[in-house]
Amino acid sequence: MGRPAAGTEAQDLGIGAAPDLAARAKAVLPAAAYDFYAAGSDEEISAHEAAAAWRGRRFLPRVLRDVSSVDTSVELLGTRLTAPVLAGPTAFHRMAHDEGETATAAGVAAAGSLLVLSSRATRHPEEVAAAAGPWWFQVYWLRDAEVTRSQVDRAVAAGARALVLTVDAPYVPPRATSGLPLPLPEDDPLCRAVGVGTRLPGWEQDPSLGLDAIGRLHRMSGLPVLVKGVLRADDAKACVAAGAAGVIVSNHGGRQLDRAASTADALPAVAAAVGAEVPVLVDGGVRTGTDVLMALALGARAVLLGRPVVWALALGGAAGVTALLDSYRTQLSTAMALAGCARPADIDADLLHGGS
Repeated sequence: MGRPAAGTEAQDLGIGAAPDLAARAKAVLPAAAYDFYAAGSDEEISAHEAAAAWRGRRFLPRVLRDVSSVDTSVELLGTRLTAPVLAGPTAFHRMAHDEGETATAAGVAAAGSLLVLSSRATRHPEEVAAAAGPWWFQVYWLRDAEVTRSQVDRAVAAGARALVLTVDAPYVPPRATSGLPLPLPEDDPLCRAVGVGTRLPGWEQDPSLGLDAIGRLHRMSGLPVLVKGVLRADDAKACVAAGAAGVIVSNHGGRQLDRAASTADALPAVAAAVGAEVPVLVDGGVRTGTDVLMALALGARAVLLGRPVVWALALGGAAGVTALLDSYRTQLSTAMALAGCARPADIDADLLHGGS
């Protein structure tokens, strides 16, 4: 389908953190695959506002600080990472590259980062785990609870270090891609079972889910549970009180409720509410290392990348993913130095012009 073969040298393709990465990926992806990844819901207002929201804020950089050596590394739930930039959960990677999530996992590991594997992946957890460094598993609580338990048990056995419960998708709304045939691999039964238009009723999300699911998931797995899809401070507090080990500020990439607040706007209140108790992460529209610096200044411990990882995978396979994450780390290091911050612990709201 015009996608680069595995092993393509990403540096020859110039893959890095940049707003134009999507346009480059569009040129090599099948139209239906690109539209599926890029689409937002309804009028796509939230999807289109995401990146601009980070750019609407300004820094007050510090001067005369020793930034001769900048360390971007962080520790997250016991795992040391080279930078506070993770690969977030996105579905159906074999539509972007023939090796799918195994290539993504290898690329993330080579960059010293962490992968959150989608429960709607197109490679089995055991295959991904064999190529991965540290990884977490994303969970939708499904109508058929035994399917959820089976997925969780399998992820735990394969070595997942945490679970990410996605809670902002009780239903899947119509999107710009509705009715488009997706190029899902015919030889992958798991992919067909969870694909759009081929998904079994029991594999749909359970819309009756409540806060008790956090504790149930922890008891089921023995793993820390982060809750993804939180935009409100009161919801964040409730999740932590129910046992969440972390909160991820997310509006699902603008793919759920359209006109939901941007994550850049929602982050400060959530971080103020629970950031002293558990790590607060954020995704949505983070396109450069300077965006990462802004997210950390607004209270995030780390960011997750969704679409950029898929674009890099489509352009360069595993090497493309590594190049992308390395680029975010390099850009963040430069931005930190220019802001007078030698390590992530130096980054706080004091860097923000006009406060949060």
